[in-house]
Amino acid sequence: MRTFGVEEELLIVDPESGMLLALADLMLPTLVPQLPHPEVAKVLPAQRPVYEGGADFSYELKLEQIETQTHPCLEYTELLRQLRHGRALADRAARLHGGRVAALATSPQGAATHLTPKPRYMTMQERFGLTVRNQLTCGLHVHTFVDSPEEGVAVMDRIRDKLAVLIALSANSPYWNGAETGFESYRTQAWNRWPGSGPTMIFGSLPVYRRVVTRLVESGVLMDEGMVYFDARLARQHPTVEVRVADVCLRAEDAALIAVLVRALVESASREWNDGVDPAPVPTLLLRMAAWQASNCGLRGELLDFGTFTPAPATDVVWALVDFVAPVLEEQGELDLVREGVARILAEGTGSQLQRGPFRVGGLPAVVERAAEMTTQGSVTEPRLDEGSSLGPVRRG
Repeated sequence: MRTFGVEEELLIVDPESGMLLALADLMLPTLVPQLPHPEVAKVLPAQRPVYEGGADFSYELKLEQIETQTHPCLEYTELLRQLRHGRALADRAARLHGGRVAALATSPQGAATHLTPKPRYMTMQERFGLTVRNQLTCGLHVHTFVDSPEEGVAVMDRIRDKLAVLIALSANSPYWNGAETGFESYRTQAWNRWPGSGPTMIFGSLPVYRRVVTRLVESGVLMDEGMVYFDARLARQHPTVEVRVADVCLRAEDAALIAVLVRALVESASREWNDGVDPAPVPTLLLRMAAWQASNCGLRGELLDFGTFTPAPATDVVWALVDFVAPVLEEQGELDLVREGVARILAEGTGSQLQRGPFRVGGLPAVVERAAEMTTQGSVTEPRLDEGSSLGPVRRG
């Protein structure tokens, strides 16, 4: 079995009003002692911090969000444990300053945001203006081990036509800056404002992939290779394929389920490559249509079937994806787990659907309050405050 891991971006919120809180620079030194407090550092450190205990943490583009990272795992249960552990630790750090973390892919409440004061982010804001000022989205990024970059490119070529289904399954962003968007995953719409985002062509080989990335950077539109935000890409610092299409999931168990599906897709694609099966020649424009439809409808209506790219009931398309990777899942002892998890999401709703219940009762503040509660459900790490600690300054947008 391939190792896999997850990065999750979480919002930092006021648990009562639901408003955003710019606390990441106060939280990170609590989570990672070697990080200097911002008052004694001119800029925030560029290195990726490390926390012992199955979770790493780092800054994101805005101070209203924080990223957690699991270590490489082999099993669903270990990945889920690490996801819950990271969420609980982040929540405990937020509580020290009067906040909570919430696994919401966009902020339901509207507010000004604060750029994380790293030189790269400052340059991005100068270069991309309103796109950066408006950008506050939280995704779920799944890393799956590959034996070589060549295998990674072959995998990306063979999973590109199926990734839109993961958008629908993970949809968790119906509200944006105080408004009902009409989308199940509005994060997908907001994220795709970046010039290097979205589905890609079939590369066919590693040299072609490298040449495309080089040309994109040489165009001057992207600042650097870090802004190659493909739906799936070769990770720069790890021997993995990184799948980036999913919203951060409200429930940790949904995030772990998406990761299991991604790993099965990677393994299935690698076997097709080794067996000489060519990638499905789906035009990139059709992939954009499929992603837009999944972002708009989630599991409520129809998706584009990844075999025919014609409309079909969302439930049928989701189960077709499970059937496609069933041989790998069965071999790895995960088929029943995935079937039960998918059935639960279809019955109980995605994060986006679960947000609408609290909204009907108490509006957007209730959405955020409930999301904060659900984010850490199932954790064994108690979010206790240290004795004698006092609340630090709270910065609201």
